[in-house]
This record gives sequence, structure tokens and C-alpha cells, in this order.
Amino acid sequence: MENGGLNIIMFSGTADKLIPLGVLTQTAANMGVPVRIFITGWAMTVFKKDGPKNANRVSKEFEDMAPVLMKGLQDMKAPSWYEMIQSAKEIGDVKVYACSLMSEALKIKSKAEMDPIVDDIIGAASFMQMSAGGQVIFI
Repeated sequence: MENGGLNIIMFSGTADKLIPLGVLTQTAANMGVPVRIFITGWAMTVFKKDGPKNANRVSKEFEDMAPVLMKGLQDMKAPSWYEMIQSAKEIGDVKVYACSLMSEALKIKSKAEMDPIVDDIIGAASFMQMSAGGQVIFI
């Protein structure tokens, strides 16, 4: 990963995809890799104020496997995806940005309507510029 670090475009708002977001973010931060997360699409609902409390939906294709995974994570006392991102922000260079286009579509007027973990609302062009030279992952 060059200067741009790890850049994650988060489109899905389902728990089965938020878990890898947390794991990858925390791992990169622990390794000293800068992380930039761009929240768009259905993920916007999870990052609205009080949204993380309701982030328990699972993709239809995996709904039969979800109880086993969730119980396993609970049994091992694994942190939630949200706690992993919070931890990553405390130890490393991690920023979370909400998509300005989707914010407008969802009638989100300001950052104050987003969860505090969101650093700012920016456009896709800004995210593309800041992610230049780094690894980009789409979840």
C-alpha cells in the first residue's frame, strides 16, 4: 500500500459486512496504515445518529448462518464492528466520511445528524483524491 493507505468504500449496511469493515480497519490501524472509510448507499442508515444500535440485519443469502456466527462472536467476547472502528480511530490515522450525494438523498442536512464516529460529509471526488495511490476495497 503506497502513501494512500487503505481506503474502504462501505456500501452495505448489514452486520455480515460491517464486521469485516471493523476487522480490516482495526488491523490496518494497528499496523500503522492510514484508513479512510467512505460511507455510501445502504450503509448510510447505519452511520446516522443512533444507527449503530440498529445494525443487526444480515444479508438474505446468509441469514441461516447468522445465528451461529453471532453466537460465536458473543462467546469469544469479540468487540462489535463499531467498537473496532472506535478503537482504530484512537490508535491510528482513521477517518470516516459520509457521502454527500447520499446524505442529500436521505435528507441529512449536516454532520450533526450522523453518528459521532463520522468525521465529515464529503463528495466522491474528494474521497477519490485522498485515496489516490492506496488500496481501495468495496464492501
